[in-house]
Amino acid sequence: MSDTGNKPQVVLGVGGGIAAYKVCELLRRLTESGHRVRVVPTDEALRFVGEPTWAALSGQPVVTGVWATVHEVPHVRIGQSADLVFVAPATANILAKAAAGLADDLLTNTLLTARCPVVFAPAMHTEMWEHPATRANVGTLRSRGAIVLDPAVGRLTGADTGRGRLPEPAELFEAARLALRRGAAVPDLVGRRVVISAGGTRESIDPVRFIGNHSSGKQGYALARTAVARGADVTLVAANVSLSDPAGARVVPVTSAVELAEAMEAERVDADVIVMSAAVADFRPAASVISKIKKSGTAPAPIELVENPDVLAGLVAARKREGTGQIIVGFAAETDDVLANGRAKLARKGCDLLVVNQVGGGRAFGTEDNQAVVLGSEGTAVEIPHGPKEDLADRVWDLVGERSSR
Repeated sequence: MSDTGNKPQVVLGVGGGIAAYKVCELLRRLTESGHRVRVVPTDEALRFVGEPTWAALSGQPVVTGVWATVHEVPHVRIGQSADLVFVAPATANILAKAAAGLADDLLTNTLLTARCPVVFAPAMHTEMWEHPATRANVGTLRSRGAIVLDPAVGRLTGADTGRGRLPEPAELFEAARLALRRGAAVPDLVGRRVVISAGGTRESIDPVRFIGNHSSGKQGYALARTAVARGADVTLVAANVSLSDPAGARVVPVTSAVELAEAMEAERVDADVIVMSAAVADFRPAASVISKIKKSGTAPAPIELVENPDVLAGLVAARKREGTGQIIVGFAAETDDVLANGRAKLARKGCDLLVVNQVGGGRAFGTEDNQAVVLGSEGTAVEIPHGPKEDLADRVWDLVGERSSR
């Protein structure tokens, strides 16, 4: 790290969009977590949030032009000393300038001199995001190693709704943290489309009750966040998860195993990697009644169950049928005979990698950490020690990358 005290140095570039107000919260999170932040707003950004606000929240002077404090050569020094440059909101104008290599203000000069990870968090109207020029600029920046997050879907300026909303500050903070965590490592999933399932399915008994499981979706969301940090195009099929959408990932919400199977079938078509980390119910009620089942003083009627589709096996069968080169990763949550059951499941399912972890007794489900053994179809076994779920996620992506390079 380049700052005294080894605090990570973050340059926070702020573009001229109404979403600049949300970046104040991102700045607060960065400074409170021990980062030294230098805010570089464009002139247009200062129309939305003034210089005193950025200075007060960062505790650093705010330089807005290349002619201020010239003796310090800010247009060179700021980028050279950064451990991360994070631009939010990244307007269509900023993306175009960065892709073209223009340097007509302090922020674009900083982008040209930075040799650290660079993350753009776009925010703009849907039509601007979808315009071929913007798409080409995003592609150019990603090809150079920059991380360009896909914007979120939601309310935009005025009454408009669509893709183009700046992700929430908490998720922007996670994206910044993971980019700093990777440091100078090259984004190795650029150009790869990744589909991940997360959470736990619910099978309705009546309008009130369901058959479900304890999966929180945290491991799947860690897989999504780390994949975004490594440059992937990420789609997350989320079953009953009460977590914020990961910045940069497209989220498809589902409820039941059948819905999850349908979503994965739709999303798998052009995927390079599929990761089935969701806990899918093996069975569902044969019929769900339309009214709440009441106590009657007698034993309730037995609930007849039918098998749910085997989503993982179905994905493997589709790959074999179509002859695609997809890499498919499964998960196995076991309570006993963990490795034996895992090896049997790997042979039965036919996926490339199977992440086997022990659950129950406060392990895995709902926690912030995990440990596992990743079994390979060729007989390998890689132990992943106890640690944060993002550590396990990164190790899974490492193993996926090793298979991709064969």
